[in-house]
Amino acid sequence: MFGKIKNHKQQGNKIIIKFEQDEVIVQVITPFIVNFFASLACERRKSKAIEQLVPASGQVAVHYSDGKLIIRTEKLVIDIADEFFVTIFDHKGTVLSEDYRGDAVPFIRRGSGDGLAMAAEEGHKLEDERNKLNIKIRKKMEKDMFFYGLGDKTGHLNKKGYHYKMWNTDDPSPHVESFEALYKSIPFFIALKEKQSFGYFFDNTFESVFDMGKENSDYYFFGAVDGNLDYYFIYGPSVKEVVGGYTYLTGTAPLPQLWTLGYQQCRWSYAPENRLREIADTFREKDIPCDVLYLDIDYMDGYRVFTWDNKKFPNPKRALKELKEKGFKVVTIIDPGVKKDKGYSIYDQGIENHYFATDKDRIPYVNKVWPGDALYPDFSNEKARKWWATNQKIMTDAGVAGIWNDMNEPASFNGPLPDDVSFNNDGVRTDHREIHNVYGHYMSKATYEGIKHATDKRPFVITRACYAGTQKYSTVWTGDNQSLWEHLRMSLPMLMNLGLSGISFCGTDVGGFGFDCTAELLSRWVQVGVFTPLFRNHSSIFTRDQEPWAFDEQTESINRKYIKLRYQLLPYLYDILHNEETTGLPMIRPLLLHYQNDPRTYEVNDEFLCGENILVAPVVEQGAKARLVYLPEGDQWVDYWTKETIAGGSYIVKEAALDLCPIYIKAASFLPLYPVQSYVGEKKIDQLTLDVYPPEEGQSSTYSHYQDDGESFDYQKGVFNLYEFSAHKSDSGNELHVSIKKKHDGYEKGYHSFKLILNNTKASAVTMYGKQISYEVIENQTFFSVKEEGDIQIKL
Repeated sequence: MFGKIKNHKQQGNKIIIKFEQDEVIVQVITPFIVNFFASLACERRKSKAIEQLVPASGQVAVHYSDGKLIIRTEKLVIDIADEFFVTIFDHKGTVLSEDYRGDAVPFIRRGSGDGLAMAAEEGHKLEDERNKLNIKIRKKMEKDMFFYGLGDKTGHLNKKGYHYKMWNTDDPSPHVESFEALYKSIPFFIALKEKQSFGYFFDNTFESVFDMGKENSDYYFFGAVDGNLDYYFIYGPSVKEVVGGYTYLTGTAPLPQLWTLGYQQCRWSYAPENRLREIADTFREKDIPCDVLYLDIDYMDGYRVFTWDNKKFPNPKRALKELKEKGFKVVTIIDPGVKKDKGYSIYDQGIENHYFATDKDRIPYVNKVWPGDALYPDFSNEKARKWWATNQKIMTDAGVAGIWNDMNEPASFNGPLPDDVSFNNDGVRTDHREIHNVYGHYMSKATYEGIKHATDKRPFVITRACYAGTQKYSTVWTGDNQSLWEHLRMSLPMLMNLGLSGISFCGTDVGGFGFDCTAELLSRWVQVGVFTPLFRNHSSIFTRDQEPWAFDEQTESINRKYIKLRYQLLPYLYDILHNEETTGLPMIRPLLLHYQNDPRTYEVNDEFLCGENILVAPVVEQGAKARLVYLPEGDQWVDYWTKETIAGGSYIVKEAALDLCPIYIKAASFLPLYPVQSYVGEKKIDQLTLDVYPPEEGQSSTYSHYQDDGESFDYQKGVFNLYEFSAHKSDSGNELHVSIKKKHDGYEKGYHSFKLILNNTKASAVTMYGKQISYEVIENQTFFSVKEEGDIQIKL
């Protein structure tokens, strides 16, 4: 395809390589990140995912000898040979990745062929996908390789042996491991071999495929049906650094408003108004915390977006104001399909200003969705995005607190959008094949920017469809799951891989969207939801009720218990998301992210870390009352419920009655806690509780805690507090020193006092600045409070 290298030219960190048939541009972004680009189909497009990339400075050396071009950064050596064969080494000379040079032979599929016609009639797909790909990059498979990322694709945590398609797809049938495409396209994966990690980001928005050794165990590959060759190699060597490199390119999720971490309740549908009020009142009557209620499509006038059904909601502004006074925020659904209806202002504006996608003859394209005949806003057009953003004010002026973008794959009832549907693409006209996978991404961007402008607060947007980089604008959920135990089990690797793919603010429909949930399933699912960023119970029309009180007293009690635990953990979760804005590291994490040197963590599908300090091992099987738990080596772990300390690197059997989710705290940790509230902001919180898990003898631990107003962008101007908590146990083990210091003082509403809980600690004296502090010992815990920052000495 490329032929031999003819010559090359270096322009700073960019190397232009002339082959006999094509030209390749290699650009060193950082010493760890390298971009490979070849214009195979068109001029280079502006990336949809990477918006503000400033290549870092660094030495780039280039040398050509014996038919090979050698590019050296401070961390990598890139060897490029004829035919554009690429081998990448670390700075020590270890091969990280190399192009596959053998024959591309799929695994054998035997059959006589006599049944092909009948199979086709039954709907079996017989097309050879390989013949559709205009771009295909094959990499040599090593024996012990593991693959992660690719968004929320089905299957296990390790994607080795799987084959996936990047083509945003709304398929309401129950999702199983054979599903190759779902609602999101995130063409990024992480490879791990010999305890070293690297990643590939294939920035191509056309339909693409990722085969992680399913076609042939000698290689893995990614490719696309059209577009350009444009991919980034991202070196670690830790998985954390690969995630950091990827989010350096595509952006990190901005810090959300604090209330978005509260419990959220949704159903298709809480209409009319009295039903919404009934749900709100029941939460408060039953003492179950809740911050957010959702309105699905039935709140609209004939499913016209940015409208209200005046019969179901005669005065939405008053209703939402009254709900706000009770602590509830209301989030409304907005689909992209605009009803074809002359006289309807949104339709008329779109037609007048040419804001809709068109057919090849530039006539607005019409399909069917909920409102019937509908048109699709051309979100690839900046003018259309600004118009859509302006419309968000219609909702925020009514008191809506956030927008839920659905059906934005885009979904359609009258067959899929044809390939030749035309889009503006910010002035570079293109077709549906190129825009399909970024349609939801652009819709989320427009929604985010509109809410931000209308409210001057951190926007809350939730989307079903997305592309790489959507994390900058929206949270996501995994789409229309089912109330099935298999979907609970499968949600854990889906969420972990979403987090590794930059989509750090994510969740599932707790309890399942379709089918009928059971009391046991909801009890186990809510135990998982406590530790996922988006904590939303959502169910479909015609399914049985699924609210926390919909089953029996035991189920209601379990829901209350774990939802209240969520509200206690809010400052810890907020700290994770604050750090994520800098590091890109998600809230829900696979064990391998922090224990890469422990190979036993590489394929743990049913446990996860919440941040760095909490390990969750939920029960995901019907009827199970015990489960096997693996605790990673390198740390000790404390059972959250019993306070038993357990050595890492061990498997244990944990009994888990229905009301118990196995939770373990990493030893030498701090957990900041809030008092339980019915909703965020109900109580003025001027005392922070520190749940302390002291280090071992002679060891120390530290923790940074962040505090701001929880809603505005003032934190970007320095309006925040940053505390540092530390603990040190003496070599003899007779003394424990705890320190509380404010490292940044920019937010005037700081804490007035701190309550400390010292686990597995029996104090005999507590002093601060030489003064005795009263304390209480209950069983193996010590409790006391201090009214100021400083150093505390605890004699044991």
